[in-house]
Amino acid sequence: MKFANPGAQIFVPDGAEPDAALQRSTHLAIGAHPDDIPIMAFDGIGRCFGKSDSWFLGITVTDGAGSPRSGPFSDHSDAEMRAVRIAEEKKAATIGEYSAAVLLDYPSSAVKDGRHDSVVNELAALINGARPEVVYTHNLADKHDTHVAVALRTLAAIRRLPNNTRPAAVYGCEVWRDLDWMLDADKVVFDVSDHQSLAQALIAVYDSQIRGGKRYDLAAAGRRLAHATFSESHQVDTAKASTYAMDLTPLTADSGDVATYVSDHIWRLEEDVSDRIDRLS
Repeated sequence: MKFANPGAQIFVPDGAEPDAALQRSTHLAIGAHPDDIPIMAFDGIGRCFGKSDSWFLGITVTDGAGSPRSGPFSDHSDAEMRAVRIAEEKKAATIGEYSAAVLLDYPSSAVKDGRHDSVVNELAALINGARPEVVYTHNLADKHDTHVAVALRTLAAIRRLPNNTRPAAVYGCEVWRDLDWMLDADKVVFDVSDHQSLAQALIAVYDSQIRGGKRYDLAAAGRRLAHATFSESHQVDTAKASTYAMDLTPLTADSGDVATYVSDHIWRLEEDVSDRIDRLS
């Protein structure tokens, strides 16, 4: 397919043809930045790792040029950071045995502009070409504008597809706001206990972020352990690591209102807190 940005590309670690790499994909993650995917969508990476009948596809929407930087990367220009982050993404795709990594190379400003329709068009074409069973993207209560914008563009892209070609499940995952606040009945829980060495190796690839001043490697592992331990107060741990997601599948229907859907989750938390205080007072 032709991309809108000249720097956009499809990287296929095992050398398969790009169309074939898309078509064999069963699990798809659509992330804003190069390091978001192994943080939020490790459930999909782990399910596909080492398998011949399940394949993970990662789509990174932005170029990552505006990331914070310090230490050895403090003097890097935006163009130099972009090149570093592209190389890191390809390395992660190789280590994680992705079917392919798609780098769309948009500036964040374009993704956050709801009138910039080419983002939605490209995502719709890629999703239609892959026909994945499961899609992971950002959760709609994330506090990072670009993350929420990517989730909105992903839902818009899926809604453009015929009903019979839409993914069976779409999940909004954690990066910049975790989902511990959601009621247990509402949240999707992924047990990501397996392949812990792989999980660490994937995040460690993003050296420009870690040595650049953001310890995502420690933070992601800590959050997963915390979820596994604090998920249930009256039972022993059943998982060593867990991640949470918001089920966005109902929003793939054309009539689903996004803001109301998220507000209803927040309202249920408010009601739960108020009811517990009233009951115990």
